[in-house]
Amino acid sequence: MGAGGRMVAPLTPSKSESGSLKRVPHSKPPFTLSQIKKAVPPHCFQRSVLHSFSYVVYDFTITAIFYYIATNYFHHLPQPLSYLAWPIYWIIQGCVLTGVWVIAHECGHHAFSDYQLLDDIVGLILHSFLLVPYFSWKYSHGRHHSNTGSLERDEVFVPKKKSSIPWYSKYLNNPPGRVVTLAITLTLGWPLYLTFNVSGRPYDRFASHYDPHGPIYTDRQRFQIYISDAGVLAVSYGLYRLAMVKGLMWVICIYGVPLLIVNGFLVLITFLQHTHASLPHYDSSEWDWLRGALATVDRDYGILNKIFHNITDTHVAHHLFSTMPHYHAMEATKAIKPILGDYYQFDGTPVYKAMWREAKECLYVEPDEGGQSKGVFWYNNKL
Repeated sequence: MGAGGRMVAPLTPSKSESGSLKRVPHSKPPFTLSQIKKAVPPHCFQRSVLHSFSYVVYDFTITAIFYYIATNYFHHLPQPLSYLAWPIYWIIQGCVLTGVWVIAHECGHHAFSDYQLLDDIVGLILHSFLLVPYFSWKYSHGRHHSNTGSLERDEVFVPKKKSSIPWYSKYLNNPPGRVVTLAITLTLGWPLYLTFNVSGRPYDRFASHYDPHGPIYTDRQRFQIYISDAGVLAVSYGLYRLAMVKGLMWVICIYGVPLLIVNGFLVLITFLQHTHASLPHYDSSEWDWLRGALATVDRDYGILNKIFHNITDTHVAHHLFSTMPHYHAMEATKAIKPILGDYYQFDGTPVYKAMWREAKECLYVEPDEGGQSKGVFWYNNKL
């Protein structure tokens, strides 16, 4: 399932179960980005407006069908069945809308079409619908792609060094503590990141994706941050007016809970793409773009790979070629794996197990004791 291919290293069943995976090489790769690109069929870099829009139509058709069923039939169900029907609606709608989020993400990478303006219009509409400030995220996410794996310049899920972890971490380094940490991360992690830059790159003053004059953005970008804020405010006002007509619980059930699931999946996907005991991080003495881009891992979400437009199992290719549309990413992944060799990472551990394992094992980063590469940092959990 998923991207297929090789695990991080050949594993015996016992090693796979314990999560003892071989580290990715951290030395400079014996290949260049140009050599990787030559291995990818040229048509994989072609963007089609019609092809891209077909996924928008498909996702919103499914969304509309389930909205129609929920609003026209659920109130006719006897109580025991309605208690079952609503969670099913929330899960399905949340998963499909995560796919919509991914399409908006492609717009931010100019992977939707050959027309930047069209990409920005579509991305602004889709992300605003999901209460995401499109341009604000587009620029910070672009810097994440430019600085992946850098301890000083990466923008999101930047691991802390052991000397910087909070004093209370040792009290959360246990099963109940991990449950609380994961619950807060999956429910509040995304709005906390957007609003307060939690888990993001540290800045010398307050940073927020909603602040046009904050340190995240340049003077040239500030007007578009206002546009992003206006998009989120417009949708928020629409939801307020809807709540006045239909009631707050109606809005929460139809829109709010699926949005929480979208936010949870977004955080989980990003967390698992960049958090793994085999992944290196680099300080400025060691970091370069290619090694940073390769410091990510493909995962297998089963049937959700397709629903999420393969953002989950083609993430390595995405970091190498971010303007490539998702519908070519699987073919590109298969093409680059022979070139990347051990630098390509795929972990097929079930997502719920991987989430728990990474939360347990990846608490901070530090160089190997006695190692020669003091600028290469690895995850550890010994407090």
